Amino acid sequence: MNFDGIWTPVVTPFTADNKVDHDALGRVIDTLIDQGVHGLIIGGTTGEYYAQSHDERRDVFDAVVDRARERIPLMAGINATTTEECLALGRHAKSAGFDAVLVPAPYYCQPAQDELLAHIRAVDDALDMPIMLYNFPDRTGVPMSLALIDSLRDRPNVQAIKESTGSIERLHALANEHNDQLQLSCGMDDQVLEYFVWGARSWVAGASNFLAPEHVALHRACVVDQDFVAGRELAARLLPVLNLLEQGGKFCQYIKYGCELAGLPVGPARRPLLPLNEEEKAAFRKVYDTLVAHRG
Repeated sequence: MNFDGIWTPVVTPFTADNKVDHDALGRVIDTLIDQGVHGLIIGGTTGEYYAQSHDERRDVFDAVVDRARERIPLMAGINATTTEECLALGRHAKSAGFDAVLVPAPYYCQPAQDELLAHIRAVDDALDMPIMLYNFPDRTGVPMSLALIDSLRDRPNVQAIKESTGSIERLHALANEHNDQLQLSCGMDDQVLEYFVWGARSWVAGASNFLAPEHVALHRACVVDQDFVAGRELAARLLPVLNLLEQGGKFCQYIKYGCELAGLPVGPARRPLLPLNEEEKAAFRKVYDTLVAHRG
């Protein structure tokens, strides 16, 4: 599978009474497709999968396939605290029509490397689908070591990795030592230019929920046109927003507020996450307005 391009980890809209808002989700999907993103990830961190029941996650998978079928590649985030629940979600996603799965380490239980390797192999054995690994130890509590990644060379379905450690050393190792094994995807938004310079062709970008045109343009400049002067100028314009997202400590809330500013209201994040306060909204709106003022 080709993982090139902007992959948007889609937000999950909620109504005022805390139910999944499928109408709003449909509008987000249509808008992202119209704005030219290359793939959609459903059930990722940005989609607040951890705050949804198993049935809600399955329903969202079904709704997205119904809305986006054959218009754009779809990847299912299937993470959970146990292998069995991951497999159940993965089987449902495959039967619904998803094209690939996103596989992080199961969170909270903190499996050792041999246990994590067994988990990934179990997912591959059960689903037989293209897999993008997701290395985000700050969220899961467990890194995917380079030795673990090397142990997956015999698994042709393990085709890509979203790297979200923030380590430039890891970026270099993946770009230079594993480029024959895995397609590298940027998972650290404020380092996207560095990823593209080192050969990544993919970006899993939360802010593309509300800034898709800028993300698509940056990918086109760096990956398609190989014009890193233009890419640096575009990245510099995006950087204040990306820095706020990566360093502000309220990633999902900022993404959802960005959608509201872009005319795609998606409701609040689920508790325990709380809404942004007025000061936080004002700071975010300032950098957002500055960015979109330069469009066109």
